[in-house]
Amino acid sequence: MKLPVIKHLTEFIEQNDADYVLETIETLEALTEVPSLKDEELDVIGELISNMYGAIEVDKLIKEGTPKKEALNMFMKRVLGSIDK
Repeated sequence: MKLPVIKHLTEFIEQNDADYVLETIETLEALTEVPSLKDEELDVIGELISNMYGAIEVDKLIKEGTPKKEALNMFMKRVLGSIDK
């Protein structure tokens, strides 16, 4: 997951709507079923999906009243904490 990408997607959600990102996630998930995709291509799609889900989570924190910077930091700490375990 890349914080700058999640931050950019979070701003996109604020300006537009989370539904755009959710529909994009569904489309990318459907693409992962294409049998001719290479592992590298699946990795890229997976990274995009992860960043989009991250932005959705950050947006939820912001809507619950958490300031944007704090929401981004909380989310990344949670992600890094789960990786360390």
